[in-house]
Order: sequence, then structure tokens, then C-alpha cells
Amino acid sequence: MNVIFHKDFYQVYTSDPAAAGGRMEVIVQTIQDKVEFVTAVPASEDQILAVHTRYHIEHIRKRGLYSIAALAAGGAVQAATLGRTEPCFGLIRPPGHHASSISAWGFCCFNNMAIAIEALKQSNTIQNAYVLDIDLHYGDGNVNILKSKGYATVCNIDASDRNAYIDQVAAEMERCDADLIGISAGFDNHQRDWGGLLTTQDYQTIGQLVKSAAARNGGGCFAILEGGYNHYFLGESVMALVDGMSG
Repeated sequence: MNVIFHKDFYQVYTSDPAAAGGRMEVIVQTIQDKVEFVTAVPASEDQILAVHTRYHIEHIRKRGLYSIAALAAGGAVQAATLGRTEPCFGLIRPPGHHASSISAWGFCCFNNMAIAIEALKQSNTIQNAYVLDIDLHYGDGNVNILKSKGYATVCNIDASDRNAYIDQVAAEMERCDADLIGISAGFDNHQRDWGGLLTTQDYQTIGQLVKSAAARNGGGCFAILEGGYNHYFLGESVMALVDGMSG
């Protein structure tokens, strides 16, 4: 399976947990023998402007984060593009699902998922899309940007019981009918992370459910990294999702 990555994602670009040193390293060390890495390239400013205001872009630039944020957005575009024909994972940061068109919070800069899906829509590569957000936190940016566009469905899974959580994912994938399924893949719902809910195996199950839905629809699927902060379990969780998506 292809994984989009760039060595610049090792940078500790801010003091927040998503930018912590060692976070990307542990994922790479865990998955490197089982995947093929594809080097990320930055999104163009036009691609970013398709979902964000120029004011927000300049705000990110003034914070000194434009280069790394554009690289993450570009990696998401690549993951979505490759995901049309085979499952793909975007190992990128900063995350993006809390980024709306004019603002961002929660360790995010640009909305990587929205930029990727909008780029494929504008190029007529897809007609519709489905976003499955499995991060612990509600992806308000995904909803704020994509819901009004009319071609994308956004679902934030929310359950306090792990069996109910997986059942909800299964039900969503059963009724999903989209050219492309994108996973906002936060791993902070792991039993040993902030959410304390899911097992490592559950992420493999989620990947399998998504892949099956994509195959049924004759479409594709991809995932991009959002949250996940326990470095002892993060690599294994990513590997589990990748295993599930790749079959």
C-alpha cells in the first residue's frame, strides 16, 4: 500500500501534541517494512484557496507555518488521487479537520481533507465523496467546509461503547454510496489514548469496512492522519488501519 510522506513532517513546528518530536518517527518505524512511501509535494495556493480565504492563508503564513501546512495539504491531495484506484494513507501533519475556511484551531492549519476532495471534484475525477471522521474530537472544519457543497457527506462517529462505535461505522458504510471515501484518521480514541475507547484491532476492522464499501461502490478510499498522541500505540494503530484498508 502507498503511504504519502515527507521527511519534513519530522519537524517540530509548534509546541502542540500533534507536532511533538517522535510522533511521526514511531509510525514510520512501525510501517516502513510493509508499505511503499511516496514523497509528498505541496498543494498549490489555488488548491488551498478553493476552500480557504486569503485572510486565513496569510494568517498561517505569518505564523511561519505555510510551508509545512501546504505540504500536508498536498500530501492529502496525493492520497486522495491515488486512493481512486487503490487504498492510500497520507502520513501528514499538521492535521486539518478543525480548520474552517477562515479559521483553525485544535492543532490544525489547513483543512487537508477538504482541499483534497475539492481538488478531485474540480478536476472532475469524482462526482461525490464521503468523509468518515474517526477522530476523538468532532471535525467541525470538515463539516463547515464540505457540508454546504452538496456533493460530500461528512460523518463524525460518536459512541461511548466500542461495540456501538464499530456498529455505527458498519451501518454508515452499508449505506455509503460515493465515488471516494476519505477517512479523517484520528487515533486518539484508542484505549490507551485520550478517548480510551477502541482497541488496535478495531482500527483494522474500520479499514476493512471502508474498503468493502469502496469496492461495492466501484470507487476508492484513502485516509489521512489527524489526531493520536500515545506514541507507544500510535504506530500499531496506523498499521492496523492500513492493514484493514489494504486487505
